[in-house]
Amino acid sequence: MQTEIITMNQAKAAVIYSGECILKDAQSALDFMMSMKYETDCERIALNKKAVAEEFFILSTGLAGEILQKFINYGIKFAVYGDFSRYTSKPLKDFIYESNHGKDVFFTSDREEAIKRLTEIR
Repeated sequence: MQTEIITMNQAKAAVIYSGECILKDAQSALDFMMSMKYETDCERIALNKKAVAEEFFILSTGLAGEILQKFINYGIKFAVYGDFSRYTSKPLKDFIYESNHGKDVFFTSDREEAIKRLTEIR
């Protein structure tokens, strides 16, 4: 796992890249979030899509809701970056669209966009 701290617009974000799955369930998300907050002192986290369990993107499993609720409850802004084009589920596309129009959770095609969204002044 590679971690980089980026400061932009006077906001600090931890950008993580992992080749293996990190977010498997609500408990792993909580452990990851608290470790990142402790290790980086960041309340904004970007994570590559490969590090998120595939079940997350099947909304009927409820995994996305469980995991994202942890981030929101702890006041952590969160972005997942990667290629989402292979997903054809309308509910998932709607979920991503709505998330991207909010202020806490983002799904972006690349790392740079994730950083921009996490560090925007709102």
